[in-house]
Amino acid sequence: MPRDRLAAIAGIYEFPRRIAGGLSALQIKALSAARALEDAGLGWQDVDALYDAGETGAGLTLTQYLGLHPRILDTTGVGGASFEFHAGHAARALAAGRARVALLTYGSTARSDARAIGTGGGRAPTAPATGMEVPFGLTLVGSYALVARRHMHQYGTRPEQLAEIAVTTRAHAMRNPEAVQGLHDIGIREVREITIDDVISARLIADPLRLYDCCIISDGGGAVVIVAPELARDLRQPPVWIVGAAEAVGYTENDNDITTTAARDCGPRAFAEAGVRPDEIDVAMIYDSFTITVLTILEDLGFCAKGEGGPFVEGGRLRFDRGRPALNTDGGGLSSNHPGMRGIFLLIEATRQLRGQSCSQVPGARLAIAHGNGGQLGTRHAAGTVVLAAGGT
Repeated sequence: MPRDRLAAIAGIYEFPRRIAGGLSALQIKALSAARALEDAGLGWQDVDALYDAGETGAGLTLTQYLGLHPRILDTTGVGGASFEFHAGHAARALAAGRARVALLTYGSTARSDARAIGTGGGRAPTAPATGMEVPFGLTLVGSYALVARRHMHQYGTRPEQLAEIAVTTRAHAMRNPEAVQGLHDIGIREVREITIDDVISARLIADPLRLYDCCIISDGGGAVVIVAPELARDLRQPPVWIVGAAEAVGYTENDNDITTTAARDCGPRAFAEAGVRPDEIDVAMIYDSFTITVLTILEDLGFCAKGEGGPFVEGGRLRFDRGRPALNTDGGGLSSNHPGMRGIFLLIEATRQLRGQSCSQVPGARLAIAHGNGGQLGTRHAAGTVVLAAGGT
């Protein structure tokens, strides 16, 4: 059972559209913040801690745009893991009495801007480390492809096993009306469940990763409101408790294994703080920029041994109505939305599950994790793990 309740997620909101329709990223953030505060039964005047990843500029821009004067302003920016870092930072600040109501927001118009998120590359190096990569044409998807190929070579992992992850997330997406509409809106020709054969026969993107092994690119955004324990009893919604959180970074060194992620460092610490084990988790919201991202993180979080991720995901065991844990029950970045930094949606869907409000609701869900990954596997990346418990746990 979880040990301490650091703070509670009180309000959530996910921007419903995958095409922004002319709204700016800042407008998406503001709209999402207003709706999340409404969900919590709170107002702008209650917010005294603001957490911002800087995707729309410096955090100072957002304070002025929202008209806030927070006691805490945290602008940690580590890519897709930023929001798990923020949740952990906020929980500790609230538990220590430094603030009472924290607001996390995200907004992006990546699809409308036609950003080459996965395939862009070739620019001049901006740091000493990238000077060893950029001149040789390494793209983001190329880096993940190297991790996938190494995992296959080292552990015998097969494309069909990676495909299980894409098939599962698409099955969950087809139960999520916003995900279904979003797939239509971004131009997916056949919006339907997919099969293993669909995945392994799709066009090659970066060997061995194929189209369905890669996340979609959309617009989107959302917000999360976290409150101090003493406010949780008066929430409009059932509280979802943050009971453990940890963060870590990883990067290439002469003797390390590119198939091992920073989740190996932060996952065990988050579980230990929460006082729970991986096999107790009902829902695993794991950053799914690519199928290989999920496979390696599942291993490194301790859901299975290193190298056993392939067999672990077989047979659809990660579907919401089969085994534990259920994976990315909103459809994930592979089939619901991925505006560039997806970590906030992991917290949002984990909260839905523990409230009993998901479109792919896991019966009796009591414990969930949100694990974000920022940067890119195979080079520099950040990892943040947040363990969440239902209000009555």
